[in-house]
Amino acid sequence: MRIPREGDYVAIQSYKHNGKLHRTWRDTMVLKTSEDALIGVNDHTLVTESDGRRWLTREPAIVYFHRHYWFNVIAMIREGGVSYYCNLASPFTLDQEALKYIDYDLDVKVFPDGEKRLLDVDEYEEHSAMWQYPAMTDKILKRNVEVLVDWIDKGKGPFSQAYVDLWYNRYLQLSHRV
Repeated sequence: MRIPREGDYVAIQSYKHNGKLHRTWRDTMVLKTSEDALIGVNDHTLVTESDGRRWLTREPAIVYFHRHYWFNVIAMIREGGVSYYCNLASPFTLDQEALKYIDYDLDVKVFPDGEKRLLDVDEYEEHSAMWQYPAMTDKILKRNVEVLVDWIDKGKGPFSQAYVDLWYNRYLQLSHRV
């Protein structure tokens, strides 16, 4: 399978632990790929929910996926500053169809002022019981929450304003908006 290159578009598919498709983003522009990561951007991207509802993303967002970390990061570029939505999820895989991952319900939201909130703990506990998440998966996810919070606190990777500026400017160049 050919690795997507800068300027290519890929679909993103999130699944739940039971194997059911959860959500699809139709056209994410690839900004960078490496052996371990993919950085892209969504800007007014069509999103389809598992129940068939469809909507467009509202603002440009830099997306970060990694093959070794159990989270992905969405940096939403808004007038009031950058907000982050972080999904605790399996590392991504990539095939001819899409970039794919399993969404494990837990999310961390980071507001422009740096406030962090852990979201959907009840949903995680409900799905963990219903689908019998393995104990090792639970342990890995809890460890990755710690890694994620450390990245947020240290402004590492996608949590750096310089990172957001770099990739957003690259998107503007590729989309001929500069």
